[in-house]
Amino acid sequence: MKKFALGMLAAVAMTGSAVAADMAPRYTKAPPPAPIVVYNWTGCYIGGNIGGGWAKQDQFRIDQFGIGPAPANYGGETGSAFIGGGQVGCDYQFAGNWVVGIQVQGDWGSIKGSHALPAFPTFTMFDKTDFIGTVTGRIGYLFAPQLLGYVKGGGAWTRSSDFLQLPGGGLSEASGNWNASGWTVGGGLEWMFAPGWSVFGEYNYMDFGTRTVNFIAAPGLVPTGEHVSIKQTASTALVGVNYKFNWGGPVVAKY
Repeated sequence: MKKFALGMLAAVAMTGSAVAADMAPRYTKAPPPAPIVVYNWTGCYIGGNIGGGWAKQDQFRIDQFGIGPAPANYGGETGSAFIGGGQVGCDYQFAGNWVVGIQVQGDWGSIKGSHALPAFPTFTMFDKTDFIGTVTGRIGYLFAPQLLGYVKGGGAWTRSSDFLQLPGGGLSEASGNWNASGWTVGGGLEWMFAPGWSVFGEYNYMDFGTRTVNFIAAPGLVPTGEHVSIKQTASTALVGVNYKFNWGGPVVAKY
């Protein structure tokens, strides 16, 4: 009996040790934390955009060819249209959250408008702007690693054409395409949704000042033409996408 009891005690002791070993906490290596993506805004980019364009003209006749001064209020209007184009540029990120850069942007469309002349209500002036281009510098601040708010400003260029129509629908006087230069200011937000890829939305205002345009009369009409002073402004509301080629190396992940 004594040997039997000792054997039972030994078996119980061994069983308890095994159970204790099974109940003991198991320690394993913790999984690595999720990578922290560092977004690098330094680099050059290319992209496209679409949106709306508005062009406003105010016109005043100065004189007529061969006659002399002949002031007349030709009025004005604002035309609007869908536009689209592209942009290229380069950015440099500095001091942590600041980004500075330069951009060239061009948009095409057919921004048309028409109006009756206040001085001659039965006459109609048709205006069209088919190109707006800008070269701007911009500076922005990163409100988050992926979100850039920015303002921009610089030079602007446009191409327009106008023609004047007689009451019966015949062409009275017409100008060819004419170009103007001026200045622009704007601003927007850009969101880097993936390494190297971003989307943006922005508004731009352009002022092309006042210029004198030669209106040439249709053959057989007298006078043969006139000078019209035209003041022009424009604005755009655009959304677009950019792909960035990083100077500072690819986007990296830190653990």
